[in-house]
Amino acid sequence: MSIDSRKLEQDMTAWRRDLHSHPEFGFEEKRTAAFVARKLREFGLDEVVEGVGGTGVVGTLRRGGGNRSIALRADMDALRITEQGNRPYRSQTAGVMHACGHDGHTAMLLGAARMLSEDGDFDGTVRFIFQPAEEWGKGALAMLDDGLMTRFPFDEIYGLHNMPGLPVGVFQTRAGAIMSAEDNFEIVLKGVGGHAARPHSGNEVLVAACALVTNLQTIVSRRLDPTDIGVVSVTELLTDGTRNALPGLARILGDARSFRPEVSAAIERQMRLIAEGTALAHNVSAEVNYTREFIPLLNDAALAKEAFAAARSVFPSENVKVRREPMTGSEDFARFLDHVPGCFVFLGNGEGSAPLHNPNYDFNDDGLIHGANFHASIVRRRLNAS
Repeated sequence: MSIDSRKLEQDMTAWRRDLHSHPEFGFEEKRTAAFVARKLREFGLDEVVEGVGGTGVVGTLRRGGGNRSIALRADMDALRITEQGNRPYRSQTAGVMHACGHDGHTAMLLGAARMLSEDGDFDGTVRFIFQPAEEWGKGALAMLDDGLMTRFPFDEIYGLHNMPGLPVGVFQTRAGAIMSAEDNFEIVLKGVGGHAARPHSGNEVLVAACALVTNLQTIVSRRLDPTDIGVVSVTELLTDGTRNALPGLARILGDARSFRPEVSAAIERQMRLIAEGTALAHNVSAEVNYTREFIPLLNDAALAKEAFAAARSVFPSENVKVRREPMTGSEDFARFLDHVPGCFVFLGNGEGSAPLHNPNYDFNDDGLIHGANFHASIVRRRLNAS
């Protein structure tokens, strides 16, 4: 049976815009999950299971007698960002929007599910994994903790993300490290606040906090090997002071990015030393809370080659590109790669696209068919029916 590509593009666009209008935060994707499950059942999948890892959905499609299985994964959650602009399909949920394109990723995978169910030229099993809560790094673990690998076993896994700045119709990936780990930190400084006119009467923390923010920048510039990639970013400085009162409490929050566990450990170690030393110099106390939220995403070299080959069957050869350097963004997909090999790829969202996590961002619907085609191509290649 031949797929009507034009009709599929129209349907994926309608699905994507419906999902964009009704964004849901991580582990709150009830409407989205119900929408996904309903579509998968309409496509005639062999099995559709809801509630995996909270609000996750897993669809299963079997063809032939092959015993190999691969998984395709899309993320479903939105962000707590207020959408700007006047698109007719803009968010109808106050303070929440699809600012990262997960609405597009979900629509792409639904499109691939329909393509493969109608024209299932493969031999084996495909798992369509629709994951909750990617943005805060908890959804993949929730699905894994809920028995994903034993209930819906698969041998390898593939995922994708749209990329603003990359032209629509351009494919990009690389073997090995492609996205970084993300560590979060909170440093709490405690002292004695008081009147702004009498700073000597207490041990206020604001000057210490400002010094600490500056000192933390030396971790990357002076404590890491220059050949290692590392980023330390302070994103918030909060105090209990006011216009004429010096604070006695300050909280410094931020994140760190790296590609090797040894670098992550070095960043934490140096952060603790710097915080303690800066606090001592200002006669205040420091408490450091350091957590690891995302692990590095490492593409399997052999499966990256397979992804390139699959891409060349659906993209012009000049649009299939090797990403030269990893990026310091993080991705929950990495958790699946602790269990099976896989590959994560990028697809262009357009050179004029607003950045990810920006209130003016929108997924480019022209890219939907490219994502669906890539998903279907990797299935047909890896579960070759011939």
